[in-house]
Amino acid sequence: MAKISLLIEYEGTNYHGFQIQSNVPTIQGELERAIFRVTGEAVRIRGAGRTDAGVHAWGQVATFETASALPPLTFLRALNFYLPPDISVRDACSVGVRFDVRRDALSREYRYTILNDSVHSPRHRRWTYLVTRKLDTEAMSKACGILLGQHDFAPFTNTEGAAKNTVRTVFKAEVRREGRLMFFNMAANAFLPQQVRRTAGSLLRVGSGEMEVDEFWEMAGSGLIGAAKPVAPPHGLCLMRVNYSDIGFTDHENI
Repeated sequence: MAKISLLIEYEGTNYHGFQIQSNVPTIQGELERAIFRVTGEAVRIRGAGRTDAGVHAWGQVATFETASALPPLTFLRALNFYLPPDISVRDACSVGVRFDVRRDALSREYRYTILNDSVHSPRHRRWTYLVTRKLDTEAMSKACGILLGQHDFAPFTNTEGAAKNTVRTVFKAEVRREGRLMFFNMAANAFLPQQVRRTAGSLLRVGSGEMEVDEFWEMAGSGLIGAAKPVAPPHGLCLMRVNYSDIGFTDHENI
């Protein structure tokens, strides 16, 4: 058996998340159907990130095992032939059978994109969250400072089915503006459910003046599960990249 790793881009608008579910469209379901049409095998793929309904990805990574002798480049071309237009395999490579797409990931990087404007943009509407009130980028950036390092991020996850261990290590947390677009970038060794969206929602409160920076810091350190509110809408979120010590994607550096 060979093990193939895929670098995947998708627009999540029409899907109920990455993970396969009964009777609803998912990214995993579409990928497995495409693999079946290429090889005739009913495989189960594993993704590095279980993105929620409506969340996008530019650098999702997934693996599957196959008895097929097709080379990775042939898989890339064949899968893209069968996949719908809102899912694309950007690269493919062979990996060792012991490679674990989740446990071997060194870090994951997400971006939440905000359109800070007085009117909506038809061109940006599927991948940005429109905020019409003026946002203080400097205050939001200052609030991000407390997120760096290893902390208990219980306030930034949901109360239902919360992970037993809510400690994570954040390597990057920054807010930057490019004209009317604002980007909240966050990288960590792993993420809790809703962590980025809850963080973005609270940072928007800081940016609008509804919450002071020290109030954000106090909430972040409270240890209270689900304290960070609101949960920002899913369509502004994108999984940008999953980092590994050694993986053979040629397109990975272009993410």
